[in-house]
Amino acid sequence: MRILFIGDVVGRSGRAIVQERLPGLVTAWKLDLVVINGENAAGGFGITEAIYQEFLDAGADAITLGNHAWDQREALVFIERAPKLIRPLNYPAGTPGGGAALIEAKNGARVLVINAMGRIFMDALDDPFAAIEREIDACALRSAVDAIVIDIHAEATSEKQAMGFFVDGRASLVVGTHTHAPTADHRILPHGTAFMSDVGMTGDFNSVIGMVKDEPLGRFLRKIPQGKFEPATGPATLCAVAVETDDATGLARRIGPVRLGGKLEEAQPVFWN
Repeated sequence: MRILFIGDVVGRSGRAIVQERLPGLVTAWKLDLVVINGENAAGGFGITEAIYQEFLDAGADAITLGNHAWDQREALVFIERAPKLIRPLNYPAGTPGGGAALIEAKNGARVLVINAMGRIFMDALDDPFAAIEREIDACALRSAVDAIVIDIHAEATSEKQAMGFFVDGRASLVVGTHTHAPTADHRILPHGTAFMSDVGMTGDFNSVIGMVKDEPLGRFLRKIPQGKFEPATGPATLCAVAVETDDATGLARRIGPVRLGGKLEEAQPVFWN
C-alpha cells in the first residue's frame, strides 16, 4: 500500500498547494491512502466544513486535527457528520467526534487512522499511550485492518519518539505533527513501523511556523502582543511523508520525505519514480 501523510496545512497558502498538487500526486504516485493534518487550515486556527470537503475533493481520505481542533466553533457540530475528520483520541469522554476512524483506502484496503495529542508542554489530556493501546488492541494490524496510521500531535520530540517505539511492529506509520518543522529522522523502526518525529507544515516557510513574522517576532522582543497572528500568504511548501507497506504484514517497507514547492529544498520518494 502507498500512503502519503501531509503535514499541518496552514491557511490559504497551504490549502492552495494541496488543491494544486495533490490530485496529480494521487495519480502519478498511485496513492492508496492520503491523510492530511488540517488543524491549522482555517486562517491558521482550526478547520471549517467547507475546507474539510475541499481536502476530500482534492484526494484526501482522512483529516486529522490537534490542539486547535475547536478554534472554529462550527467544528464542534459538523464533526459529528464528518466521519473522516479525526480529533485527538485522548480528549475526555463526551467530546464530539472520534479519535480513530476505520477508513477504506482507494485500493479497498481497511486502514485504522488514529489521532492523539501529547501532554508535554501541551494541554493536559488523557494518557495518549493508554488510549492508543486500547485502539490497536481492539483493531489489530493484520487480523482486523491492513494498515494503521497514527498522527501523534505533540510538542516534545521525546514523546513522539517514545510513541513510535511503543507501537513498533503494531502500526504501519507513526508520524509527528504540530511543530511545523520537518525532521530528518524518517526511518523504519526495528520491528517494522515507519516513523518520523515531525512531518513539517504545508505552508509559507517565509514565516514563523506559518505566521506572518512581525507579530511573533514582536512578542519575543517586547513580550507585548500588538495584534493577532495571521498566516503568511507567500508560496507554500507541501511537506509530507511517503510510506510503502507490505500487503502481507501491514508493516513498512520504505519511507521517504516529501517537500514540494516554496522555500525548502525539494524531496520526493525516489522509490515511487
